[in-house]
Amino acid sequence: MQEKVSIIVPVYNAANYIEKTIQSVLDQDYENWELILVENGSTDDSVARIQAFKDERIRLIIMDGNAGAANARNEGMRQATGTYVGYIDADDLWRPNKLSRQVAFMQKKNAAFAFTGYEFGDENANPTGKIVRVPETLSYKQALNNTTIFTSTVMFDVRCIEKDKLYMPNVKSEDTALWFRILREGVVAYGLNENLVIYRRPANSLSSNKLEALRRIWNLYRKQEKLNIFYSMYLFVGWAIRAVKRRM
Repeated sequence: MQEKVSIIVPVYNAANYIEKTIQSVLDQDYENWELILVENGSTDDSVARIQAFKDERIRLIIMDGNAGAANARNEGMRQATGTYVGYIDADDLWRPNKLSRQVAFMQKKNAAFAFTGYEFGDENANPTGKIVRVPETLSYKQALNNTTIFTSTVMFDVRCIEKDKLYMPNVKSEDTALWFRILREGVVAYGLNENLVIYRRPANSLSSNKLEALRRIWNLYRKQEKLNIFYSMYLFVGWAIRAVKRRM
């Protein structure tokens, strides 16, 4: 019998993307999942587009106003009922075998935390050929200067990591902050080096703002991880070099 997978999606003004994202989950060859869409104060017709899907595995949670992506994901985590919990952002797409490959991989490795390779897509989610390969494992120290873990590829086994440890802090780059916190406690992240996700990169996305991305990672090192300035500078340079290489 397949273990249940809970999939968390924060939704904010995602009407242009959300239908294809949901369809990519419906197209999975792994069937035992629940899709938890947490609507976070959208002013477009995201809700109507979500409600047009008639599948009992799809759950819509409507929050009061825009509480931010971290709080939306945390609400999804609170309501998740699966053995495994994963994420997909509202504008990304999964390959049809993403869940089946990752669950089998986690079971083989006895992994509590796993992530996969992915491919950059353009604003229409057309693959660009820029594929990000991932290492077999990542420890805390390795992850500090190799933040290759992409949110839409992540999956946790909540039998191994309690759900109350998986709530994201309310900071910028809350997802990376969570990965650091979990790894800092001694958990090893296992990488499945297969291209299973398309990372859509709209021109006005947060990650496309290079200066903002630099500021966020620097603040993670200094404020969240409380690393000294010299170690932070060393990690920061390494992070910047790897970030450029991933996009080449």
